[in-house]
Formats: sequence, C-alpha cells, structure tokens
Amino acid sequence: MEGRVTLREVDEETLRALLAVAVRDADPGEVMPPVAGPPGWTPRRRAAFLAWHRARRAGPAGPLAEMTFAVTRDGEVVGSARLARRGERGEWETGLWLARSWRGRGVGGAALGAILVEATRVGARVVRADTTARNAAAVAVLRRSGATFSDGRVAGEVHAELPPADAAPGGEATRGGDSGG
Repeated sequence: MEGRVTLREVDEETLRALLAVAVRDADPGEVMPPVAGPPGWTPRRRAAFLAWHRARRAGPAGPLAEMTFAVTRDGEVVGSARLARRGERGEWETGLWLARSWRGRGVGGAALGAILVEATRVGARVVRADTTARNAAAVAVLRRSGATFSDGRVAGEVHAELPPADAAPGGEATRGGDSGG
C-alpha cells in the first residue's frame, strides 16, 4: 500500500468530513448502530451518526470509556476506527469501517495497526474484534495482525483477540491531528 494512514481525533470539522464520506460511500448499517425509519441516510440517521461520535469524545476517562477516530489516507478521511474499554483487566474492543472505495487497498490493515498502537497507549492487554465468518476481508486483516479466533454464540460470528502492538504492522500508520504527509 502506498500512502500514509493515520488516526485523527474526531473534532467537529473531522466529524463533518466523516459523515460526508459515510453518506457518499457507505451504507448506514455498516457504520453505525441501527436507527428506526426508512432506509438510507435520512436526516434522523445523520443526526444519530453525529451524536454517536460526539458522545465518545471524552475518551477512555469518559462515561462510555470509548473513543473514535477518523481513519485518513494521505490526509483524506476514508473511514472510522473505535476503541472501547470492556472490563477492568485491560480488555478493549475495536471496530473499523472504511468507505467502499477504500476497501481492499491495504488501508484496513494499516488502520488496525494504528489502533493497536493506540490500545498500547491506553494500557490494553488484549484487544477484541468481532465480525462474521462471511467477512473474509476482515478475517484476513485480523489474521495478518496476529489474532487468535474463537466462534461466537451465534452461528457465523467470529471473535478475534489481538495483542496490542508497539509498532503498526502492514505499513506506516500513526495517530495525529495533521495527517497530511
């Protein structure tokens, strides 16, 4: 993969860019919890997307113990990653979505590497990622990142446990406010 992948904290400007890429290049069900109503990016769904990310700005010390980041490639917002504390023993959960046009281009692996570095920064001992067995791309990225797998309680679910990392695998990936370089 050519280019630099970074995680950018979600301020208002970045949040507007994140919503724009989601509306343009992702289905609401891929990027946020369900919202009742007709399909598509309705005004209600757009407001819920914004509220969801704003609620996580307090980070690990906040009431949700969760944070979200915009995933950027060469400064362009291309998706989102999250990290959430799950328990008191250093267990964290991650999730990632990318705009459809950025999938299959190495960005997911680099973003996962960057989120594992962020997990190390907040003291994680293990990071969990949940997906489905049908999501071959996600399973492959998790496998390349050193995940161990177990089946979920529901058929087709896959649970992956990842060790936090000191360096991002799969390409240059960092965290920063300015990702233009």
